[in-house]
Amino acid sequence: MSQKDTDAPWTKKHGQSYFGYKNHINIDVEYVFILRYQVTDASVHGSQVLGALLDEQNQGEEVWADSAYCSESIEWIIQILQFLSHINERAYHNHPLTGKQKEDNRERSQVRAKVEQVFGQLG
Repeated sequence: MSQKDTDAPWTKKHGQSYFGYKNHINIDVEYVFILRYQVTDASVHGSQVLGALLDEQNQGEEVWADSAYCSESIEWIIQILQFLSHINERAYHNHPLTGKQKEDNRERSQVRAKVEQVFGQLG
């Protein structure tokens, strides 16, 4: 007999359905070590747990994140907590990224790729 996990409801992203959980992490980029983490159901957007992941005790003072975190409210929180934002910029309808923005995003993504290594090691 199978049981359904009622703590993890279904969610949709880009028309595809997902069920389960999502890991959100804060890592030490130099040593690729998890400093803080949150586990949520798959419907929770990463920006909703950003405040819980930022640690004023970190030696680093920078936030590296993908364009899902690109918003005025997130930038405001990061500034208030005195972190330096390295969040990828997002293109909008009829406002594509400039060549400079694309290049900046590529550079940021090289650092962000270390986060993906942590998830690869967990799997």
